Amino acid sequence: MSDQPGDSHSPIQDAWFYSHVGWIVHPSNDATDYKSISDLAKYPELRWLDRLFLLPVIMLAVMCFLWMGWSGLVLGFVWSTVALWHATFTINSLAHIFGTRRFKTNDESRNNVWLALLTFGEGWHNNHHHYQSSARQGFYWWEIDITYYILWLLSKVGIVWDLRGVPKRVLENGRVD
Repeated sequence: MSDQPGDSHSPIQDAWFYSHVGWIVHPSNDATDYKSISDLAKYPELRWLDRLFLLPVIMLAVMCFLWMGWSGLVLGFVWSTVALWHATFTINSLAHIFGTRRFKTNDESRNNVWLALLTFGEGWHNNHHHYQSSARQGFYWWEIDITYYILWLLSKVGIVWDLRGVPKRVLENGRVD
């Protein structure tokens, strides 16, 4: 449960720095517990990525180097990867501290427009904690969720399917008049 003892991503339970980057290098994160994610474990490609997670990373680094030399490796791979990681990590470290709470949840999750723009929608974190089954984290039209827009487009061409939206009852519950 979020922001409770044992949550390695929580800035409430651990230090801010640990919630931002420390958890990723902690030894407890080495093995995947497939029993807790049985719905995902049934896909061999995801198990393959879990087992050989460094292979795509190394392939991308090599392609950046072969395409653009050292500057391609440094700018196209290292800097962009570090920027992406830190943008992603802000959801753990900042989206439980800064922002607004549309829904009452059992944690400190918050919606933050700046984080949502930086992470293409992940910053609508309180929405996500309130109703986790939706592919969409920006529940309302004014909550920009670029990731959802991309998933929606991919669903129209058959690459993605079974996108779960936000039920009307959830939208009504969170509406601010």
